Amino acid sequence: MQNTLTICTTGFNDQKPGTSGLRKRVPVFQQPHYLANFVQSIFDSISPPPGATLVLGGDGRYYNREAIQIILKMAAANGFSRVLVGQGGILSTPAASCVIRKYATFGGIILSASHNPGGPEGDFGIKYNTANGGPAPEKITEAIFDLSKKITQYQLVDAPDVALDTLGDYSVGSMIVSVIDPVADYAELMASLFDFDAIRGLFASGFRIKFDAMHAVNGPYAREIFIKRLGATEDSIINCVPLPDFGNGHPDPNLTYAHELVEILYGENAPDFGAASDGDGDRNMILGRHFFVNPSDSLAILTANATRVPGYSSGIAGVARSMPTSAAVDRVAKELAIPCFETPTGWKFFGNLMDAGKVTLCGEESFGTGSDHIREKDGLWAVLFWLNVIAARNQSVETITREHWAHFGRNVYSRHDFEAIPAEAANGVMQHLKNNFASLPGQKIGSYTVAVCDDFSYTDPVDGSVSSGQGLRVLFTDGSRIVFRLSGTGTEGATIRIYLEAYDPNVENHHLDAQEALAELIRIAGQLSELEARTGRVQPTVIT
Repeated sequence: MQNTLTICTTGFNDQKPGTSGLRKRVPVFQQPHYLANFVQSIFDSISPPPGATLVLGGDGRYYNREAIQIILKMAAANGFSRVLVGQGGILSTPAASCVIRKYATFGGIILSASHNPGGPEGDFGIKYNTANGGPAPEKITEAIFDLSKKITQYQLVDAPDVALDTLGDYSVGSMIVSVIDPVADYAELMASLFDFDAIRGLFASGFRIKFDAMHAVNGPYAREIFIKRLGATEDSIINCVPLPDFGNGHPDPNLTYAHELVEILYGENAPDFGAASDGDGDRNMILGRHFFVNPSDSLAILTANATRVPGYSSGIAGVARSMPTSAAVDRVAKELAIPCFETPTGWKFFGNLMDAGKVTLCGEESFGTGSDHIREKDGLWAVLFWLNVIAARNQSVETITREHWAHFGRNVYSRHDFEAIPAEAANGVMQHLKNNFASLPGQKIGSYTVAVCDDFSYTDPVDGSVSSGQGLRVLFTDGSRIVFRLSGTGTEGATIRIYLEAYDPNVENHHLDAQEALAELIRIAGQLSELEARTGRVQPTVIT
């Protein structure tokens, strides 16, 4: 018999989930009723049936443990029969998707603000994933938001906290909580996809790697897979103890925030291969010795080499990329005679395509790559894919990339992020661009001629849903383009992202640094947006 408490509350007006759930500063979530209101709105929107099982875990950031205890008591009060929770409250986003799918649970709640900073004044986040293991579609997130504004009460069971650090089954009211090994199921899945013997042999031959978990969730996963299962040396992994504040760092695996790894790979006696993952383990950065692989190129290279990997040896059904991601993978898809889909930013759009069997691999320029093995992007999966390809080809990261460019041409690509811009100024930039779209086509700007300007819209080929307002595009007659987007992943101000792409088939130019090769497009982007005059910002916060 359980003692269920009903708590009276009033709604908040700011609980609209973004592309990856609800993200706010930790003190916002710590307000009385704030977290509970949102969780109750999730449960009310999904109406779990009798006997339902929920997966629960997060990236270990500040407030993760406290939130889990609240959610467990609420799940018990809302009719769940069992909750599978990661030991210590840890469960990477890819691992959560894996567990949801493996055990056919009703869904899962993932606690993470992904690549955003943590700590008492940092960010916190929560999102609901459906039974396919992927992020909730818009119809569910919209229902959650509607309910969150009207909520008058929530329910939880009066019960002691669960001992999250000890594996085993516990009772919360009439519900069973199973504290599970957060790594085992995921590591087993990786072993089924990749040639671990080949990668183990690569390491045994003296091939050196450096993996940076950035004091985030993938530390335990890296230790289990790279050290215990693949035989890498202990010094192959760094920053592998998850910390609530990520070691006072910014767990975003790019050239700016993963500077420790970058310095190692560009230093003397550098290892052969470097990689990093983010807060919740779903993003990746790939480096060779003194060499950076752009995420758009990474997706294209993995697609071109997929049949070298056991899990994809029979070929792939198709590929998908987000609209801002470069068209490098399109060229591979054309040669392979497989479909290539261009979607809005947000992994949920890939989920529909994967569920329908239309695509096998997918990726985003924002350091996210994945496949239909789960329904989230997957950082360690991408790292293992690269290592498997390297073992199969017996070539360096740089050689593999340059041979790819020589065959397909190079889509020179870069993204410039201008973070924490006042919302009014950021909106002003976007409105200015829109106001000038009608007059731009046909204009010659420098050595480029504008062909088309639009605001990207997507009609889902599976369910027919339409997503509009997904990014402002300036397309040039030679296939080059500039894309402007307001990002929805931050919690402070607004982030303007500018994506720049130019196709160059000339091998003699492939040695150029992307910023050098894109210099004219960068100037045009500033000219068209009036970003400096409207925001006062000259240099991007992050360049990738």
